[in-house]
Amino acid sequence: MASNLDTLVTVFGGSGFLGRNVVRALSKRDYRVRVAVRRPELAGHLQPLGRVGQIHAVQTNVRYPASVEAAMRDSRVAINLVGILAQGGGQTFDAVQVKGAETVAKTAAAAGARMVHVSAIGADENSLSHYYRSKAAGEQAVLAAAPSATIVRPSLMFGPEDEFTNRFAALARISPVLPLVGGGVNKLQPAYVADVAKAVADVVDGKAKAGAVYELGGPEILTMREVMEIILEITQRHRMLAPLPFGLAKLQSLFLQFAPGAFKLTPDQVAMLRSDNVVSDTAKAAGLTFAGLGITPDSIEAVAPQYLWRFRATGQFQKNGA
Repeated sequence: MASNLDTLVTVFGGSGFLGRNVVRALSKRDYRVRVAVRRPELAGHLQPLGRVGQIHAVQTNVRYPASVEAAMRDSRVAINLVGILAQGGGQTFDAVQVKGAETVAKTAAAAGARMVHVSAIGADENSLSHYYRSKAAGEQAVLAAAPSATIVRPSLMFGPEDEFTNRFAALARISPVLPLVGGGVNKLQPAYVADVAKAVADVVDGKAKAGAVYELGGPEILTMREVMEIILEITQRHRMLAPLPFGLAKLQSLFLQFAPGAFKLTPDQVAMLRSDNVVSDTAKAAGLTFAGLGITPDSIEAVAPQYLWRFRATGQFQKNGA
């Protein structure tokens, strides 16, 4: 029986938030991992996730087919994690999440490699959000180039180094008021990043259906207000949650799209908040979920305290109710 050590997996975008977790999951299963990223010199943090020589970073930009072809050389599986939340310069939604995804899929198909494409719950060609429209177009391009590709759509992901729970916890540390765009009534199904990575590794193992679209959401459906309340409880901060109408949020985003760090808010992100981000009934009925892969996902309440304690006034030493 062939060992996973005989299988080289190329992970495009493997140095990011989900990427490092996917690389860790694959390494634990003894796959050889080639991490294809724009800045390999900044991917040194991946090396301790595997044994010496098991993980190798190479320079790749999905906007340039030749670099994608070089990254796929001798590889048996391609995993595309490349995505952006905001556009800038040549890094546009269409260039990265549509054409880039198509380039990876075409290259994988030409090499006879299996294709795993990570998209997002909310991908919809009719969405008000350009991000979600590009995600839908990317899925279509991938399946046209590689019909046997497996697509994974996670809900909003949380975990150490995320730009979700950490962002709002950071805002709560410096602001007495936290805005709830649209009143915070939109529904989410936050998924723990390590669970999503495990699902991606399961797909590589051959446990998923070819050509299928899996939707991965956590064990709870929460409103944005409820998520904010959980973050405030974990960080032991008392802050006012103020509803912010969509119209006003869009107006503010025209300026905040240029703001640094946690204050950044783009018009497209406001549009994304107009729709729910939960697993569809269709996916549940077809078994194309965490449950269908035999994974029991962790909740945000179970995991977030392990890394959000640093946002408490006195860190890990702060007592409950302090």
